[in-house]
Amino acid sequence: MCQWERNPSRPTKTNSPLEFRSAFEVLDADRDGKIGREDLRRLYAGFCNGNDSGYNEDDMIESMISLADLNKDGFVEYEEFEHVLGLSSKKKKTIFEVIMEDVFKVMDKDGDGRLSHEDLKSYMEWAGFSASDEDIKAMITLGGDDEQDVSFNALLQILGVDFAD
Repeated sequence: MCQWERNPSRPTKTNSPLEFRSAFEVLDADRDGKIGREDLRRLYAGFCNGNDSGYNEDDMIESMISLADLNKDGFVEYEEFEHVLGLSSKKKKTIFEVIMEDVFKVMDKDGDGRLSHEDLKSYMEWAGFSASDEDIKAMITLGGDDEQDVSFNALLQILGVDFAD
């Protein structure tokens, strides 16, 4: 079994952003500025020295990448690494915001960045909600930014969601 031990004689660190940059650089084995699957594979192999951890290594690596890879490019850049650790000084998207953006993209059938009457009607039917044309028009009006369609922010307003601090 792969053992990840702590050295109790080593002093604890303050976890400053500079120290996290160093940790990122350790994980970025090929020094390309992003953590990829091969980087994690090398790290895992170095810690476990061929010992069986009881877990599928590829599944663990895929899970690690997918949890941190906010832009879904298959890599973890430093800003994403900071976000996972909760260090970012800039306002970053929460996982709920990312999920809401994904939901919006699913609803936006033509990909124009706006939900038309037809997009909303189709989604409501797909989701199993009964909504008349008047209900859809009321939703669009409630969004308040256009009489024809709904932006992402207007959808959040319709749903009563506010991501402001």
